[in-house]
Amino acid sequence: MSNQKSKSIVGIFLLITMLFILFLIFAFFTVKNLKGTDSLKIGDSATAPIGVVEVEGVIMDSKDTVRKLLKAEEDDNIKAIIVRVNSPGGAVGPTQEIYEEIRRIDKIKPVYASFGTVAASGGYYIGAACRKIYSNAGAMTGSIGVIMNFMNFSKLYEFAKVKPEIIKAGKYKDIGNMARDMTDEEKLLLTEMTDNVHDQFIMDIFKVREKIIVDGLEGLKRYAQGQIFSGQEAKDRGLVDEIAGLWEAGRRIHAELKLKSKFDFNFIKLKKDQLGIMEILGNLEQTVRDFSYSVKNQSVPLYLHQ
Repeated sequence: MSNQKSKSIVGIFLLITMLFILFLIFAFFTVKNLKGTDSLKIGDSATAPIGVVEVEGVIMDSKDTVRKLLKAEEDDNIKAIIVRVNSPGGAVGPTQEIYEEIRRIDKIKPVYASFGTVAASGGYYIGAACRKIYSNAGAMTGSIGVIMNFMNFSKLYEFAKVKPEIIKAGKYKDIGNMARDMTDEEKLLLTEMTDNVHDQFIMDIFKVREKIIVDGLEGLKRYAQGQIFSGQEAKDRGLVDEIAGLWEAGRRIHAELKLKSKFDFNFIKLKKDQLGIMEILGNLEQTVRDFSYSVKNQSVPLYLHQ
């Protein structure tokens, strides 16, 4: 009986050891994949004359995109940059930071835009910084506007017999508080702010595309009411320059600039620092904490979003 009990303990110990080894293997390959590589090795070359900086998904931070742009700028082999946009937009601040960097770099090295599936709102804002925009005919683009979202849970609180108590210093400090109706004065304040950012959006587009937009500034203001256009419709309004996919756009740019190197793309990637398990868990905890804070405090940013 004692011998059987000992075998059971040994069996459990071996099982735990095997699970621990599997966990270590999983962690090793996860970290290895997170580390990334310098460039995409699918028909791409480290000596390719055209660098591609991809902007994917919702734009909430500018850091990685700007770092890719700087990497392409500093690479002497790269003679032109294409910003490949597949984004419905995002927050105002990081979008404007990316716009500014593109405008600066374009004075040193030509920067073009290529619209894939969707390049709306903030995605279009980034494309408008480039000297020329290529788009797929069916790409969704435009949506030039600004939005802020708030939720009013006052009736739900009333139903649940919950009464939030707010202590504040500053008349407008709890503007957008989900526990009460917004006052007309507060709505006016936020409307003035969104109108101001909308004007910034329009003028940033216009100062690059003044000679291309159909009907000039008045035309742009008509097209900048949040409408979504296909790539072809956007071209008809001067919001897009040429209809072409990424590879065709690359060939046209290669010919236009009379580049001597063989046509190829260098898809710019960033090397990521190797993370330990505790760092990964810590980052996850911080993400959850940030999300929880934003939900509780209704710290709602302005969005350039489809």
